[in-house]
Amino acid sequence: MSGDDSGTGLGHNTELLEVFATLADTLIDDYDVVDLLQTLVDASVDLLDVDASGILLADQHGDLDLIASTSESSRLVELIQLSADEGPCIESFRGGIAVAVPDIAAVAAQWPRFAEAAAEAGFTSVYAVPLRLRRTTIGTLNLFRTAGEDLDELETRAAQAMADVATIGILHERTLRASDAARDQLERALQSRVIIEQAKGVVAYTASISVEDAFERLRKHARGARRPLVDVARDVVELRLEL
Repeated sequence: MSGDDSGTGLGHNTELLEVFATLADTLIDDYDVVDLLQTLVDASVDLLDVDASGILLADQHGDLDLIASTSESSRLVELIQLSADEGPCIESFRGGIAVAVPDIAAVAAQWPRFAEAAAEAGFTSVYAVPLRLRRTTIGTLNLFRTAGEDLDELETRAAQAMADVATIGILHERTLRASDAARDQLERALQSRVIIEQAKGVVAYTASISVEDAFERLRKHARGARRPLVDVARDVVELRLEL
C-alpha cells in the first residue's frame, strides 16, 4: 500500500496523475485490455489504502469473468463469488452501484460462501466499484482490506474515477471495432489470462516458490521491462524467459 503524511492513503498527486494518463491513453492508442486492467488493479493497491484488488469483466452474454488481480488471495475470493453467484462484487455489477462492506463478518448470513472465503484469505472489508458508463455496466473493480473499516470519501471517489476512465477506454475501443471485434477483444483477454496463469505455474515450479510469489515476480519483471504482462508470461511459457 502507498500512503502519504496527510493520512489520505492516496499517495503523491503525481502518481495519481500518471495513472490517469496511462488509462486515458486507451482513448487514442491501441492497447491490450488485460494490461490495461492489470494497470488499474496495481494502481489501486499502490495509491489507495487497500491490500488487494481484482477486476471482473462481463463477456458478450453478460457473464462475469476474472480478468485481473493483484494477489492469489483476492483471485480466489473473486472466483468464489463467481461460482457461488453471490457477494458484493456480483451485487455491484447487477445494480451498477458501489457496494461497501466495512465488516465482512457482518454479511456472513447474506453471502456465506463469500464471507467464508474472504475470512480465510484474511480480508476484513471490501469495496466494489462498478465499471459503468451511464446505463452500461461492464464489470467491477473490487478492493480488499485486511484491517480497518471502509475507505474514506476521497479514496472512494478516486477509485470510481479510475474505474470510469478504464470503462470509457474499453467501451470506446469496442465502439470503434463494432460488436464482432469487441467479442474478439474479450476472447483475447481471456486467452491472455490463461497464458498468465500458465506462466505463474511455470515460475512457481522452476523457482520452487508459491504461486503468489511467482505472480509477483512476473508483474515486477513486466513493470521493470515496460512490457505487457501477457507478453512476459508468453515468453515464460514458451521457455524464452526464465524468472
